[in-house]
Amino acid sequence: MKNQEDKFKKVISHAKEYGYVFQSSEIYDGLSAVYDYAQNGVELKKNIREYWWKAMVQMHENIVGLDAAIFMHPTTWKASGHVDAFNDPLIDNKDSKKRYRADVLIEDYAEKINLKAQKEIKKAAKRFGESFNKDEFISTNPRVVKYFSKRDEVLSRMGRSLENEDLADIKNLIEELEIACPVSGSRNWTDVKQFNLMFGTKIGASAETAMDLYLRPETAQGIFVNFANVQKTGRMKIPFGIAQTGKAFRNEIVARQFIFRMREFEQMEMQFFVRPGEELKWYEHWKEERLKWHLSLGLGKDNYRFHDHDKLAHYANAAADIEFNFPFGFKELEGIHSRTDFDLKAHEEHSGKKLQFFDHELNKSYVPYVVETSIGLDRMFLAVFATSLQNEVLEDGSERIVLKLPSVLAPTKAAILPLIKKDGLPEIARKIINELKFDFNVSYDEKDAIGRRYRRQDAVGTPFCITVDHDTKNDNTVTIRHRDTMQQERVKISELKNIISNNVSIGNWLQKM
Repeated sequence: MKNQEDKFKKVISHAKEYGYVFQSSEIYDGLSAVYDYAQNGVELKKNIREYWWKAMVQMHENIVGLDAAIFMHPTTWKASGHVDAFNDPLIDNKDSKKRYRADVLIEDYAEKINLKAQKEIKKAAKRFGESFNKDEFISTNPRVVKYFSKRDEVLSRMGRSLENEDLADIKNLIEELEIACPVSGSRNWTDVKQFNLMFGTKIGASAETAMDLYLRPETAQGIFVNFANVQKTGRMKIPFGIAQTGKAFRNEIVARQFIFRMREFEQMEMQFFVRPGEELKWYEHWKEERLKWHLSLGLGKDNYRFHDHDKLAHYANAAADIEFNFPFGFKELEGIHSRTDFDLKAHEEHSGKKLQFFDHELNKSYVPYVVETSIGLDRMFLAVFATSLQNEVLEDGSERIVLKLPSVLAPTKAAILPLIKKDGLPEIARKIINELKFDFNVSYDEKDAIGRRYRRQDAVGTPFCITVDHDTKNDNTVTIRHRDTMQQERVKISELKNIISNNVSIGNWLQKM
């Protein structure tokens, strides 16, 4: 646990030191759970968004994009159920005065039980070596069976209680499990209450005529209210999808863990409209497709797992999260949900407008069912950044801090470095930059010894360093150094564009899917 905390502190401090993420309004002591993306952060975020967009929209003939407004008619949120049901269960510790999400406290407890089971499995795997049968061990080892049984019992009881809005039982469960406040260690809890997460605002010229509005808590509803417009103007046939990226706002009770849970955040969502009865087939399809997308970035298969929901949202008939192993443990990164026809039917009812599709093959109209894939862009940023930050011990015993970002996502693809600041080398370096900048984000660095410049570029995550030296003047070759291996090779200036392109092209990376 201590190692995880230390790793997370290093992630946060590296993000600030190398221009990735700043605390918002820091000169005024900051604003809780609101962050600004700095000069490198904005590039990494843009590259993740583009990598998702190309995979989701450009690679599919039947998926199109949308950019809906943040402000929406207030009845939207009545229809979607957010006004009445967009709540989190909160609980306060009377001694520390800290506020927590009750369900998260219970989930964290269940995860600790899970980690104990995983520890037993790892120990056994080491003991038995190649003859180890993992499935058999999990189903027969009394200790592991007990751990998993306890975990499942806790989560399913919580799911039932949340489903029935039995907040008293949620508190009873916390007390029975003897869950203590992480800050004070106290078990002196208040009752559990529901807390609506939407931010309210007003629109209008004067206080008397102003209309009450909400900042959107999700981007999905902008897609649903535009379903008929997109379908007709794009002449879309079922099945088809509408994708969108954009800001959403939630007045989170407990906004901690850096950019993992923020009050202003960005989502990347796709709503896929299908025939009723075919939704579970497509739900499985998108679970598989989305995991392939994640794995294409090479962050490690073991860092991902599926978690099926114990408590389904009011609109869903199946739901799973792709969880990622963040520095603070496995947490939700992306949700895949079968939303049934709840949203379109609710908007039909509240608007009085038909939101149906006439299926020529079946010769009938129906309200389509929806399968949703929804990923937090900020969480994806954190997953990529935290996993890429590594402290390596080199052969000579020295250490280097290196940000091994997938090169397709790296903010700067190459740094051009003149060996010294004279003899015409800076001019050659500038010429190379002018040739490459039309295709790639590149930078120039001439300060300090070349070794220190390499280390600086390693820490910022630049995949290539290109060094211009005296030989360059004679033979038009440069030294290109690879960040991950630190290997150096001599290449012609005319080859640089192809070398970089082969390593950073979105097309090449997406083909891994």
